[in-house]
Amino acid sequence: MSIRHGLLALLARGPRYGYQLRAEFEASTGASWPLNIGQVYSTLARLERDELVVRDGADGEGRFVYRITPAGEADARRWFATPLGRADRPRDELAIKLAMAVTAPGVDVRQVVRTQRAATLRGLRDLDRQKAVAKGGPGGPEEGGGRDARAWRLVLEAMIFQAEAEVRWLDHCEASLTGPAAL
Repeated sequence: MSIRHGLLALLARGPRYGYQLRAEFEASTGASWPLNIGQVYSTLARLERDELVVRDGADGEGRFVYRITPAGEADARRWFATPLGRADRPRDELAIKLAMAVTAPGVDVRQVVRTQRAATLRGLRDLDRQKAVAKGGPGGPEEGGGRDARAWRLVLEAMIFQAEAEVRWLDHCEASLTGPAAL
C-alpha cells in the first residue's frame, strides 16, 4: 500500500491534520506500518502539488488541516477498484536469500531453512497471541470496537496467513533439498 493512497482514504472520511492522519493510519494498520511524521507531511505536500488535497486553513491550535479534492476522491476510488498484482508488491527477500544460499559455496541451505522456519513459527505464535487479545481481551484493539479494530484485525489475519504460507513454503524447500530431485 502506498502512503499516498492510505492518506487519501483517510481524508475521504473528512478533513484532518498531519498528526491526526498519522495516528489514524497507524490505528488502522495496528501499528504494523509505523509512519514517520515527516513521511506524512512530505506526502501531503506532493498530494497538494498534484491537486489531490488542499489545505483547508488551520484548526484552533494552528495545525494545518487538509481536505481531499474531487480529483483526490477519484484517485482513491481508482486505487480501491484496482487489484494489486504480484509484481506490484515488494520483492520477497526470503526467496532471494534462499536462492542465493543454494548457489553460495559453504552455505548450509537446510540450516538456513530451519533457522527461518523457527523464527517464522515464533512470529506466528506471537501473532496468534495478538489475535487472542484482539478478539476482546483487555487492552486489545477490539476493545471498544469500531473501524480501526476491524481494520487491525484484517491486517493481523493477513500477517497470520502470510506466516502460515511461509512455513508451508519452507517445508517445501526443505523437502526439495532432501528429496530425490534435491537442488
